[in-house]
Amino acid sequence: MYANTASRPAPSALPVRPDGPAHRPLPWLAAVAVVFVVVQLAVVVPGSTPSWDETVYLSQAGGSAPPAFFSAPRARGTSYLVAPVTLLTASVTFLRLYLAVLSATALVGALWVWRRLLPTPVLVCAGAFFAGLWPTLFYGSMAMPNLWCALGALAAAGWVARAVLGETGRAAPLGAGAAVAAVTLMRPADGMWLALPLLLVAVRRPKMLAALAAGLLAGCAPWIAEAFAYHGGPVARLHRASEIQGGLGWNIAVDDQAKALEGRTLCRPCDIPWKRPGTTVWWAVLPFLTAGGVLVARRTGRGTVARVTTVTAGFLAVPYLFLIGYAAPRFLLPAYAVLAVPVAECVVYLFTRARRAGRPVGLAALALLVVGHLAVQLQVISRVSASSHATGAEYAAVAGGLHRAGVRPPCVVSGDQAVPIAYYAGCSSRQTTGHDASATPAEVRAGARRVATAVLVADEGGQPPPYARAWPRVILADTRGAGTYTGYLAVPATAVPSRP
Repeated sequence: MYANTASRPAPSALPVRPDGPAHRPLPWLAAVAVVFVVVQLAVVVPGSTPSWDETVYLSQAGGSAPPAFFSAPRARGTSYLVAPVTLLTASVTFLRLYLAVLSATALVGALWVWRRLLPTPVLVCAGAFFAGLWPTLFYGSMAMPNLWCALGALAAAGWVARAVLGETGRAAPLGAGAAVAAVTLMRPADGMWLALPLLLVAVRRPKMLAALAAGLLAGCAPWIAEAFAYHGGPVARLHRASEIQGGLGWNIAVDDQAKALEGRTLCRPCDIPWKRPGTTVWWAVLPFLTAGGVLVARRTGRGTVARVTTVTAGFLAVPYLFLIGYAAPRFLLPAYAVLAVPVAECVVYLFTRARRAGRPVGLAALALLVVGHLAVQLQVISRVSASSHATGAEYAAVAGGLHRAGVRPPCVVSGDQAVPIAYYAGCSSRQTTGHDASATPAEVRAGARRVATAVLVADEGGQPPPYARAWPRVILADTRGAGTYTGYLAVPATAVPSRP
């Protein structure tokens, strides 16, 4: 009886990893990271161009155009992240390579935090599961905040779990505080939803509580300062952010998130036919794999780890499943990253049990399911990448039409899809209505007397605003997504570039 009791790890003690090559996770994690980068470079990066949101973040940090209007919900973390590249070069390929390698390195770093808590097979499986999801692969090389929030959340949860399991010293509080600060710098709302469960889990540990609170405040500081400077204070900025996001409140978006997994980077509104329900099978199985992982973790003395991960992931998922009226697969990346731990517990247990029981058929069935899951993810990422590349090519075509019509930097673009097209054309974007409104019609009209200005209208049935109806009309490009782009142009004589 005593021998059996002693063989089970104490739930409140930090597990001790055995020594030896089989228990060194770094080479295996590095292999996962290499595959992660290779798939991005092979599928996502070739032909890649900046998306709408990326043009906003890139323009704040150099890029190839003046800064775009920075709306209330956005935060500066992504612009800080890409600044080392955008300040040196406008090369999209170099930016993608930089972000792909950096995200893979950060994935290894976030998983490395868990090395004292998880066996190597579970640790590696968690990394492979998260890295193999199509949203992870797609956003690994994108200048977007969600993946970085996910990796920060995974690291923060690991540091807190280590502290709860008895690790002393300053590493765990400092690591958790830094991770929460990084997440909050990227997306303040995600930082809040991450900090809440971690504060609850660490309620009896004053040093950890102080570190988490300090990290949250540090990450929020730029957003709060900007709120006072440009938005009338934090409360006014939150109110405007809620308006832009359709009003935050009770909205069940579970079905929207499921539909979006077929390959929609943004589903707003999401009243669309569900053409590929098979892409959601893994998502439907996810709660059961998580529950199985929790049971396995409790049996192996890792119940605390399971509690930290499931509670944290639940908090991270709540706003995007129940509090907004639209969906984007990237929103749930932080929840997926943390849930990767219990999912890996379950998957490794199933494979180990089948192997030890001498059931080759069971092993083959499990392997087939894993291969099928990865095949679906690769199929979706190929489709999403192709669609993204086509959209970027359309932006570039309209920008090329503007250049041929004499609209060249310095210049201003307003109207349909003005924010990304202005970035491609090297112009400033000035919207008079909508979420990105940053000028009045009178201001745009007055600016048109000094610099080349274009008002874009998508599709032939569209109409320009009254102030631009008398301007010369030029067909800029025909696109598959938005139809024919027409430009209403005001190009002062002094703005027309001289020709040799």
